[in-house]
Amino acid sequence: MTKSIIVVLVTLFLSCSSVNAENKKLTYLVSDISIPFWDIMSRGIKDAALKKGYEVEILSAKNIKKNEMINTAKALKGNVSGLIISPINSSTGSTILRLAKQSNIPVVISDIGADSGEYVSFISSDNLDGSYNIGKVLVKKMQSLGIDKTGSVGIVSIPQKRANGKARTKGFMKALGEANIKGAGLLQQVNFSYQETYDHSMKLIKNNADLKAIWLQGSDKYKGALDAIKDSGNQGKILLICFDAEPEFLELIPKGILVGAAMQQPFLMGQEAVYAMDNHLNGKVVEKNKQLKVLAVSTENIAKNLSIIKKNVLGIIN
Repeated sequence: MTKSIIVVLVTLFLSCSSVNAENKKLTYLVSDISIPFWDIMSRGIKDAALKKGYEVEILSAKNIKKNEMINTAKALKGNVSGLIISPINSSTGSTILRLAKQSNIPVVISDIGADSGEYVSFISSDNLDGSYNIGKVLVKKMQSLGIDKTGSVGIVSIPQKRANGKARTKGFMKALGEANIKGAGLLQQVNFSYQETYDHSMKLIKNNADLKAIWLQGSDKYKGALDAIKDSGNQGKILLICFDAEPEFLELIPKGILVGAAMQQPFLMGQEAVYAMDNHLNGKVVEKNKQLKVLAVSTENIAKNLSIIKKNVLGIIN
């Protein structure tokens, strides 16, 4: 079934529906709840919704566009007060916004974004500033080791068609450029697997004799990069720095196994999405585009930021 046919069927389905604006129910449409980042965001949503007295339904598309359209139809048929969405991509985000508008349902976007459409608020991370600051962390480390003049840095990136991918690369390269540190090329992830991360890292190592660091624009497949460094005989010789965070980073960064990580705050993003929706539903002014700080975490500052990291980054609230 083609995307256009699915959209038509969803539109017809919704034309027969009615919405109960008084029902304190929110639905979170998420691309894939099995990915830790989105799971943590969902916990932030549930935490804030409980405080504000909303029921929350979470519908995961498992990164399948057909599922996302089915979930959208289900949500809009379910007498919800509003939608919070983290779409598969900015194109499908636009489709969700169009269908929600037809049903007169307000939408708050929590990360990813949309190519077009009307929304209440867009909660996102400041990828540009966060990547610039984590780039400066790496620069400082390379300078302390005396490898900033002779070494290069390779990047294993998220897709550069994404706005957040472009921003991450731009900010990071700005930091390297200011220190006159050479780039060793960029390889984009497609399936985000361990093997892909391993292969990209190994290719950067083999193609660049002066490689001294790898920046992974993600976190969950960090083991692929570490294993490539180890298997190539470069353990302790090539640095690794990441974007986002895993629970293991609370040990790996202090030990120096990772130089650091630029950590988004998905739990806080989820909370802010609910607060924006609640303010809108209560007739209050809402900030249209809100960017949250990305924490540039290193061995030097992880201890003092630990409580924030545990709650806002990793969703550990007990």
